[in-house]
Amino acid sequence: MTSLLSCGVVLCLFNWGCNYDSKAVVQRSIRTVVSIKGDMFYINDRPTYEDRYWGGYKITGLLFNSRMVQGIFDDLNTATRDLWKYPDTNRWEPERNNKEFTEAMQEWRNRGLLSFTLNLQGGSPTGYGNKEWVNSAYDRFGGLRKDYFERLDQVLQKADELGMVVILGLFYFGQDQHLLGEFSVLRAVDNTIDWLFETGYRNVLIEVNNECEVPLYDHAILRPQQVVKIVKRIQQKEKNGFRFLASTSFGGNVVPSRDVIDVSDFVLLHGNDVERPERISEMVQEVRKTTGFISKPILFNEDDHYGFDQEKNNFVYAIKSYASWGYFDYRREGESFREGYQSVPVDWGINSDRKKAFFRKLEEITGKAEQSTR
Repeated sequence: MTSLLSCGVVLCLFNWGCNYDSKAVVQRSIRTVVSIKGDMFYINDRPTYEDRYWGGYKITGLLFNSRMVQGIFDDLNTATRDLWKYPDTNRWEPERNNKEFTEAMQEWRNRGLLSFTLNLQGGSPTGYGNKEWVNSAYDRFGGLRKDYFERLDQVLQKADELGMVVILGLFYFGQDQHLLGEFSVLRAVDNTIDWLFETGYRNVLIEVNNECEVPLYDHAILRPQQVVKIVKRIQQKEKNGFRFLASTSFGGNVVPSRDVIDVSDFVLLHGNDVERPERISEMVQEVRKTTGFISKPILFNEDDHYGFDQEKNNFVYAIKSYASWGYFDYRREGESFREGYQSVPVDWGINSDRKKAFFRKLEEITGKAEQSTR
C-alpha cells in the first residue's frame, strides 16, 4: 500500500492512475475515423474495400483483420521475463517489439489488411494457456501504466496515418486477476476510454474482453452474465458527439448470448474449434436469426484455421456469409522464431509459409494482387 499512499489515493483511483500524468497526454491531428452504417464498416465516411467483389461475393464494407495482440507486450514478472528473450540478443526488449510492430504495419496495409486486434492484457504468449507471467497495461487499482500506453500511442498513431482500424481489447483471462476487484476493472475501463478521448483517436473499436465465457476470468463483471454492463458503460461515454463502438467476444465455435448480441455495435465471433468451414456460415446465420436482431456487422477476429489454397476454408465461408474474418497465428512447438503473430518474441514480418499464404489470399480477395501487377 506504500505506492498507493505515495501517489495519493484520490489521484491513483480517480484520475489516471499512479503511473500516468494526464497532463502529458497529447491530442493529435486525426486522419482516420471508423464508423458503422447498417452491416457495413466505413473509414472516413467511405465503405471499406469500396466497390469490391470477389468470386461474386460482396467485399465492400467488410473489415479483414489479424490477431496481433502482443504489440505492446511486456512481462512484469522477473521470474518469467527471460522466457521471451530474442534469439539474437538473448534478452527481452518491449520497446524493440513495439518498434518492429509499427514498422511492419505499412506492409500489412499494402497487402490489404485494414484492421488488427490489440489487447491491453495481451493474449497467451505461448499461443494457448497462461501461467505466472504478468502482462497488463493496468495497475491493480485500474490505473494506466505509462510505458504501456506510450507503446499503445505509437501503434494508434501509425494506424491512424495508414488508415487502419485497431480492435482494442481491454482484458484477457489469465491477467484480469491482477486487478483488485470490480471497482478496479471499471476504473480501468473509464481510464482507457478517457485516455482515448483525450488523445483524440477515432480509429478504434473496443472489444471489452477476449472470450468472456472462459471460466478463468476472476471478476464476475467480465463474464457473460454481466459484461453487457461494461459494453453499455462505454457506449454511454461521449465527447463532442462522438462515442466508441463496443462489443465483446466469446470462445471458438460459440455464438454470443442474445443480450450481448443486442447491446453490441458489432458482433464478434471466433472460428477456433470449428471443424467444418460450413460451420462458419452457420454461426453467422445463427446470429442473424437471433430474436430481435438488428442489422449490424459480424466480424471474426480470431481463427486459427488456414488452408488458404483450398476451395473450402473458413476465410472463404465467412465471405460467403458477408462476415469479416480475422487471422490468428501462433508458434507451434519446434517451429522457428519467424512463425506466428501471437507467440513472444514475435517476428512481425510476413516471412513464414502461413503468413505468406494468408496475405496472398488477402491480396487476391481485396484486389491488391491485381493492383500490384498494373
